[in-house]
Amino acid sequence: MHTRFSKSPDMFKKNKDKIISQRLGIHCFIVLFLTIHPVFNPKTYAQGYGKIFMPYSTIGAGIGTASYYGDMAPYRRVFASTFGMMRFNISGEYTRHFSRRFAGRVSLTWARLAGDDYTHNKSGSMANYSFFIRNLHFRNDVKELSLNGILHLMPDNRQRLFNAYLFGGIAVFAHNPKARLPADEDAMKKQGWVSLKPLGTEGQGSDEYAKPYSLVKLAVPVGFGISYKINDQFKIAAEVGMRFSNSDYLDDISGSYPDPSVFTSNNSGGNNSQAQAMSNRTLERYEARRASGDRTAILRKYLNLSENIDPIEYLRSNPSGIGLIRGDSPTKNDSYLLGTIKLVYIFQSPVRCPPLK
Repeated sequence: MHTRFSKSPDMFKKNKDKIISQRLGIHCFIVLFLTIHPVFNPKTYAQGYGKIFMPYSTIGAGIGTASYYGDMAPYRRVFASTFGMMRFNISGEYTRHFSRRFAGRVSLTWARLAGDDYTHNKSGSMANYSFFIRNLHFRNDVKELSLNGILHLMPDNRQRLFNAYLFGGIAVFAHNPKARLPADEDAMKKQGWVSLKPLGTEGQGSDEYAKPYSLVKLAVPVGFGISYKINDQFKIAAEVGMRFSNSDYLDDISGSYPDPSVFTSNNSGGNNSQAQAMSNRTLERYEARRASGDRTAILRKYLNLSENIDPIEYLRSNPSGIGLIRGDSPTKNDSYLLGTIKLVYIFQSPVRCPPLK
């Protein structure tokens, strides 16, 4: 004998309401979870705010300063070497951000370097009288292609306004040191710029002298920078980077003066008299770069000569004495420092489905 239990309509209604409430609660939880979780929120996922980072790219352009260190501007007087003959640089770059911490950058930079014995040593406590007597100068337009790795000091979450980073890598650069011809003393007029490598100013290419140096060399860039995010598309950055080159001829100076007879042979690019004039400039009365500085008084002071002695004639009659120093240190390569302010455009990352695991 079976007993049947009947259920009242109120009981069915209560059970139905309970089931509906449970389902609504589950649905609300799922919707909330999908909204706030970075994996399922397309906007958050694309911007890389959560645990998953979306790689993205940037391009930038910058302008800044360039300073040279070498045989005319040694490290031992770093302030004067950095700011005394500071010039400019212009750059463009592409950067790929692989993770929150690491990025890779390709850069193309044009930098002008310059040095001048007269400007660096005409006065001041760090002036070197031997360099002043040497009286050399140069300018060099360096075209650099570099590949750098970047380490962000703080995680890049695409929301951070400020960040700082270190960078280092490898660079190849082309260069061509030049100097002005001796000034016209009668007209006090500066002369044109000529390339120095073809002249072999230290006897390069002649017997018993070094081979001509290369105009394409390598460098190791290292430095640091800071960045500020303006909005989702742009940020600005400022960085300072040292370039340690494997050349001692950014300034066309390295070793010793050659024997003057070298320039009577058929070398020096077919212009022997010009090569000899550009090799040893100690006997020029006026500095050649601007043709505005008379060296007589300062030479007399450095050589400790009386007023009735012409320092130029003194140097001419003492060719083996002081003033014949050319390279500061043949064992130390030249380098240059670039300071740059950049405007960077941020490419927006596409929205992608998270990988299935």
